[in-house]
Formats: sequence, structure tokens, C-alpha cells
Amino acid sequence: MIVADTSAVLGLLDRRSGAHAALTEAFRASRDQWVLPWAILPELDYMVPRTVGVDVHQAFCADLEDGCFSIEWGSSADLRRALQLDRAYRALSLGLVDGIVMAVAERLEAQAIATLDLRDFGPVSLKGHPEIWPRDLG
Repeated sequence: MIVADTSAVLGLLDRRSGAHAALTEAFRASRDQWVLPWAILPELDYMVPRTVGVDVHQAFCADLEDGCFSIEWGSSADLRRALQLDRAYRALSLGLVDGIVMAVAERLEAQAIATLDLRDFGPVSLKGHPEIWPRDLG
């Protein structure tokens, strides 16, 4: 399982991103293993049209509707774990969304978390020690 953060999906969608090629290659190699936690969807809905464009946003929404991405709708345990992580790493100010991504990765025993947000995800020690993609690729 590869759990994706908002930044990784933005990098995947934005051809101008320095990480676009690595993320695209990783996504193509393991498409059926990628999971989008529900909490990143509102962020993407807000950010994609503003940063990548309305056409890309419409295409992304069509992909969501067509089932191109697996959505993890989570559980109340994810919320509790996200808040625990936020308290444990208070100096990072992880926030709810990053905490949910991390909690989902732990619960699903993910191989990796796809993220460009190394400031938040890099120093956090998670159960199962998932890799950080694209940082740990290759």
C-alpha cells in the first residue's frame, strides 16, 4: 500500500513539479496500491484549480469518479491516532490532515507514504516505518 499526501498528488498532477517524473513513474509502477486518505480531498479540491489549473482539476475529479484512485474513508481510530501524533510532535505542528495520512499509513501497514512534505513526514517515527516517496526511491 502507498498512502498519498496532498503534496504528492499535486506533484503527480503538475508537470512543472520537480518531483513529477519520479511520482509519475512510481504511480505507474504501483497504481493499484495507491490510496488517497479522505482528508486530502478537500485540500486537493482547493489547491488543484489554483495551482495547476481548472482543466487539471476537472480531469482529476473525473479520475476520482471513475475509480482511478482508491479512497480510504478511514475510521474514528484514525482521528484519535492523528491527534496523538500531533501532540507527540507538537513542535512540527502536523495538523489534522498530515496526522490522518500518517494514521492511515500505520493502520494499512503501508509500504510508503508518497509526500513532498519532508518537514512534517521526515522526522516522524511511524509504526511499520513506511518509506517516504519519492525521497526513498531508487
